[in-house]
Amino acid sequence: MDNIYLLMLVALAVLAIADLVVGVSNDAVNFLNSAIGSKAISFKTIMIVASLGIFIGAVFSSGMMEVARKGIFVPGQFYFEEIMIIFMAVMITDILLLDFFNTLGMPTSTTVSIVFELLGAAVVMALIKIGANNTETWGDLGNYINTAKATEIILGILLSVVIAFTIGALVQWISRVVFTFHYEKKIKNFGALFGGVALTAIGYFIFMKGLKGTPYYGDFKELIEGNELIYILASFVFWTLFSFLFMKIFKKSILIIVIAIGTFGLALAFSGNDLVNFIGVPMAAYHSYEAWAASGEAASAFSMNILETKVPAEPILLFIAGGVMVITLWFSKKARTVADTEIGLSRQGEGHEKFQPNMLSRAVVRGSTRLSQALGLVLPTKTRENINARFEKPVVELPKHKTYELPAFDMIRASINLVVAGVLISIATSMKLPLSTTYVTFMVAMGTSLADRAWGRESAVYRVAGVINVIGGWFFTAFSAFVAAGTLAYIIYLGKGVAIAVLLLLAVLLLVRNYISHKKKRDSIVGKDGLKKTESNTVQGIIQESADNIANVVSRTNKIYSDTLRGLAKQDTSKLKKSKKGVKKLNDEIDELRDNIFYLIRDLDDKSVRGSNFYIIILGYLQDVAQSLEYISKASYKHVNNNHKALRFNQIKDLQEIDQSLEDLLAEIEVIFNNKEIQRIEGVLDKKQQLFEYVSEKIEKQIARTRTEESSPKNTTLYFSLLLETKDLVTAIMNLMEEYYMSYKKQ
Repeated sequence: MDNIYLLMLVALAVLAIADLVVGVSNDAVNFLNSAIGSKAISFKTIMIVASLGIFIGAVFSSGMMEVARKGIFVPGQFYFEEIMIIFMAVMITDILLLDFFNTLGMPTSTTVSIVFELLGAAVVMALIKIGANNTETWGDLGNYINTAKATEIILGILLSVVIAFTIGALVQWISRVVFTFHYEKKIKNFGALFGGVALTAIGYFIFMKGLKGTPYYGDFKELIEGNELIYILASFVFWTLFSFLFMKIFKKSILIIVIAIGTFGLALAFSGNDLVNFIGVPMAAYHSYEAWAASGEAASAFSMNILETKVPAEPILLFIAGGVMVITLWFSKKARTVADTEIGLSRQGEGHEKFQPNMLSRAVVRGSTRLSQALGLVLPTKTRENINARFEKPVVELPKHKTYELPAFDMIRASINLVVAGVLISIATSMKLPLSTTYVTFMVAMGTSLADRAWGRESAVYRVAGVINVIGGWFFTAFSAFVAAGTLAYIIYLGKGVAIAVLLLLAVLLLVRNYISHKKKRDSIVGKDGLKKTESNTVQGIIQESADNIANVVSRTNKIYSDTLRGLAKQDTSKLKKSKKGVKKLNDEIDELRDNIFYLIRDLDDKSVRGSNFYIIILGYLQDVAQSLEYISKASYKHVNNNHKALRFNQIKDLQEIDQSLEDLLAEIEVIFNNKEIQRIEGVLDKKQQLFEYVSEKIEKQIARTRTEESSPKNTTLYFSLLLETKDLVTAIMNLMEEYYMSYKKQ
C-alpha cells in the first residue's frame, strides 16, 4: 500500500511539468503583449529578453510560496493520506482548467486557479473528516480552512480589476494629452525625463516584486528597506542621465529600452513568484512524503504539522523548472493564441473582432456614450477641441499587403502598460496584498485602450463584450476550480489508486483532444479553405481574385448540399449538424468579406471604381448561395432532430437524382474557375433552364403523390421546401456566373 504514495509522488512530478507548460502558455500574455503589440523591438529580441527574465526569476525564486503549504488550509488538521489526496486532486484540476482556457485563447489567473483548487479540495476533505467525527459539525469547518486568507484573496481580485483598469485609463489619458499620437518630437525634448520616471518605476518593481520573494533578497534588504525614497531618487537621477545619453549617442527613442526592460521585469516577477502555482503543490507533496517516510507511522495517522515550517527549495528543481518554462515560451502555439486575444482587444485600428456583442456590452457602450456626451456639454468648446486635437491619430500610408506590419498600438501605450502594471504590483506586494499578475496586466491594458480611444463607435461593443467575456472567465475559473478540485478529491477518496489511474488517463485524453482541437482551429485560420479578402486595387485584379473565392464557395456548396441530402436520407443528425456548421462558417467568411468593402472602395484606383460595383454584386450572389444552403441544412436537421417520419424512398431517389445533376454542374464550374477557363461559362449558362425543368418535374411528381399516396404533411412540406430552395440556389449560382462572365468580357 505504501508504494501508492510513491507512485502518486511520481505522478505529481509529471503533472508539475505539464502544469508548467500549460501555465506558461496562459501567463505569457502578461509580459509579452506590450512588446509584441507595439513592435518596438523584433519578436526574436522580445523572446530572448522574456526568456532571460523567466529563467533568472525561476532560478532565484524561493519556489515555495506558503499558499501551497498552509495559506489556504491548516496542515495540522490533516493526515498524510488526506494531504496527498488534496494535492493530487489540485494538480489534475489545474492542468485541465488552464489547458481549457488556453485552447479557448482566454487569459486567466494561475494564482486564482491554484488557490481555489486548494480551497475546494481541502473543504471537501474537511467535510469528509467532520462527517466521520460524531463530535464535530459544519460549524467546525473554520478549524480546517484559513477562511481569513481566502476572503482576503477574493477581495484582492475584485479590487485589482477595478483599480488596475481605472489607474491604467487615467495615466494613459494624461500621457496622451501630454505627448499626443505625434510623440516623436516631444520624446526628443522630454524623453530623458519620461525614461527616468518609467525606468525608475520598473527598476523598483524588479526589486520589490521580482526579487523580494527570493532567498537572495536578504543581501539587499538592509540597503533597500527604510531607504526607499533615497533609492527612488538615486534611480531617477541615474535613469534620466542614462536616457539622455542613450538618445544622444544612438539617436533612438528611449521607449525601446523602457519596453525591453519592462518586459524583462514582468517576466522576472512572473516566474519568480508565480512558479509556485505550477510546482508549489508537488514540492509540498515531496516534503510531506519525506517527513512521512522518515516517521515510520501509518499514512492515515501521520499529522502534517511539518507543512507549518518553511522549507527551502532545491536549486536543481528550480533550474529544471526555469528551463521548461523557457522552452514552452518558445514553442507553445497556445501562448500565441492567448496573446492574440488581449492584443486584439487593445489594438488601435480596425480589424476582425473575435467576440460577438451581447446585451450587457451594448448597455455599457450605450451608457458610456451618453455619459461622454453629457461631459462634453459641461466642458467649454475650446477645451474640447484642444483635447480632441491631442488624440488625432497620424495617417500611415502602407500598401495593403503590408498592413500586417502596423503595430497594434504605439510605444507610448506599451510603456504605460508596463510601468503602471509594474507599479501597481509593487505597491500591492509592499502592502502584502494578494494580487493576480494576470488580472492587473490585462485590466491595465484594457484601461489604456479605452483612454486611447481605441474603442471607437465601430468596435466598442465588440471590445467591451470581449472584456466582459474574459472577466466572466476569471470568475468561472474560481468557481470551476473550487467545484472540480472538490469533486476529484471526493472521487479519489472513494476509489484510491484505481480512481487516480482513471483520472490521470482521462486527463491525458482531454489534453490530447484539446491539442488536436486547437491545432485544427489554427490550421483552419491559416489554411487554404477560407475565403480571401481581395488585395487588388484594379478591376482586372478584383475579377481574377474573385475567381478563387467563387471556386471555393462552389466546392463547399457541392459538399454541403450532398452531405445534407445524405444525412437526411440516413436520418443522421451528426452529419446534418456538421453541414449546419459548414454553412455557418461559410456565412461568417462572406460577412467578413462584406465588412471589407469600405476599405476596398477607398483603396481602388480612380480608373477602377466600377470594380467595386462588380465586387458588391458578386458578394450579394455568394450571400444568396449561403442563405439557400442555410435554409436547406436547417430544415433538414430540424426534421430529423424532431423525429418526424423519414422521407419516402421515391422522394429520396428524386433528391439524389437532383443532387447528381447539381454535383456535375458545380464540379464543372469549379474546374472553370480553378483553371481560369472563363469562356466556358457560356456553356454552363445554357444548362440553367434544363435544371429548372428537371426540378419542376420533381415538384409535379410530388403533387401527384400527395393527392394519392402521401400521408405525412411534414414530409410533403420539407420535400417541397427543399426543391424550391434548390431552385433558388441554382438561380443564385447562375446569376453569379452571368455577372462574372459579363464583367470578364468587358475587360
